[in-house]
Amino acid sequence: MMATPKPGPVQINSRNPIPLSSSQETQVRELYYKRVRGYCADEIRDFASCALNRTISATWACRQQRLAMNNCMIAHASQQEQDAAREEWFATRDERRKEREAKAAKRKEQEKFHRAWWGMPPLPEDEEGAGANEGKR
Repeated sequence: MMATPKPGPVQINSRNPIPLSSSQETQVRELYYKRVRGYCADEIRDFASCALNRTISATWACRQQRLAMNNCMIAHASQQEQDAAREEWFATRDERRKEREAKAAKRKEQEKFHRAWWGMPPLPEDEEGAGANEGKR
């Protein structure tokens, strides 16, 4: 009887560690587009300055600039750039979370001030204190 080879560890695609939601994929795509536009900023600027104050005539009057812009964007629009944008999104995930938490805390403080200013009763969660909500999750 032959021994069956033991399967090795499961290989995980490090480029896409976890599936993202639709809105998260949109954020990654926006980063990707921003990176590509950053590489081709000069070509885009040249085309925009040529097309300024033109309508239909921009099609043939700015043909060289348009082709240069398109070629640049095609050259930089690669899977590697998409992967780099995804990695950048994951790298800044904690930063975005901290920004959201700071924004929520600021909003809460502003609402507390507003209620105190207008003589409104505090919200029930304000009366209990911040520690009371920690165990609810």
